[in-house]
Amino acid sequence: MSREEWMAHLKKWVAEEKIKQNEPMSEHTSFRVGGPAAVYIKVDTKKELKDVVACLHSRQIPCFILGNGSNLLVSDKGYDGVVLSLGKEFAEIEITGQRMKVGAAMLLAKAAEAAMEASLTGLEFVSGIPGSVGGGVVQNAGAYGGELSQVVAGVYAMNEAGEVIFLKKEELELGYRSSIFKKKPYIALEIVLELEPGDKEEIRCQMEEYNRLRAQKQPLEYPSAGSTFKRPEGYFAGKLIMDAGLKGFSVGGAQVSEKHCGFVINKNQATAEDIHGLMEEIQTRVKDKFGVWLEPEIIFLGEK
Repeated sequence: MSREEWMAHLKKWVAEEKIKQNEPMSEHTSFRVGGPAAVYIKVDTKKELKDVVACLHSRQIPCFILGNGSNLLVSDKGYDGVVLSLGKEFAEIEITGQRMKVGAAMLLAKAAEAAMEASLTGLEFVSGIPGSVGGGVVQNAGAYGGELSQVVAGVYAMNEAGEVIFLKKEELELGYRSSIFKKKPYIALEIVLELEPGDKEEIRCQMEEYNRLRAQKQPLEYPSAGSTFKRPEGYFAGKLIMDAGLKGFSVGGAQVSEKHCGFVINKNQATAEDIHGLMEEIQTRVKDKFGVWLEPEIIFLGEK
């Protein structure tokens, strides 16, 4: 089936103005690199999402659910499929007592702010993470000793059949930067968080301290995708990279940050190929020097 044919089917389920063809993914990722997605669709309701996913699945059209693009490297060649971005209905929040039900499209920083305003503690550590709540639960995002697994009570998700299901915490298989969403084609819709009562000013001060530390230690002035590699057991990725003599090392416009070696940055109009090439060089040199293989924390999309 040609793209024109399945595009015609898609337009039965979602408004034409929400569908973009050959959309540059450099505009949707924190690395600020990446070629075009064949099709990019903003879906605002669960009904739209169900219909679009069913249409694509029945025609075996590949699709990718985009969060805030803060942990994503898209190939310079782009992505020959459909990128779905969750909109309006997926960015709502509901607070009942100590429970927060947060839409997958809401930014983690905004969720932390809402928790603070409700005098609820437990989300302070995500206040500076630039991802979405949905992307955060897929990765089991964490910082400063905290992980979402500590506060997630369950997730409303959509399965391949378009059914909304509720996954209890024990069904989410939350591990270090991993979850059930990396193993099964579920789409996170709403995340239920269980927090604790706290003092609003103390929560605010803790968030400000985390953000101060982040600005002090991380190269926030350059496009990046945060920590480039997962932490190997018994080591710190940034220290291994530094001790391998790679501080400031570059491939094209991509560089190992001189401020924090755990970050690969887009220093000077890098391409995805530059970033990927630099990551491979880091992996090879660290493996050769220390016998440790660094596993990427970043998600790759498209042909390398």
